[in-house]
Amino acid sequence: MARILKSDAEKLLGNVADEYVFRCCDGSVFRSMRELYDGLATMSGESFTFHAGEDKNDFSQWVQDIIRDEKLARDLRKSSGQTQAARGVRTRIDFLSDKLMQ
Repeated sequence: MARILKSDAEKLLGNVADEYVFRCCDGSVFRSMRELYDGLATMSGESFTFHAGEDKNDFSQWVQDIIRDEKLARDLRKSSGQTQAARGVRTRIDFLSDKLMQ
């Protein structure tokens, strides 16, 4: 397993550039992993299903391509639903936040 440095954690938890924000079908905009968590925790099931169905997972793709967190992207792909996806993002945020305190 790759070691996460404090500088890596800062980048992963930071805001993405304006041109790379995630635009949700309900009008929400996510600029960071924390905003993604807030969105997953509060969006409608319909919005979640629009972005994360059997054929695709826009959240996982954004995390992989833009935030560049392979572990979280993998966890999101494996999530069985909205609650599990939100919990996975929260767990990752907590882990990375702990790295900032070291």
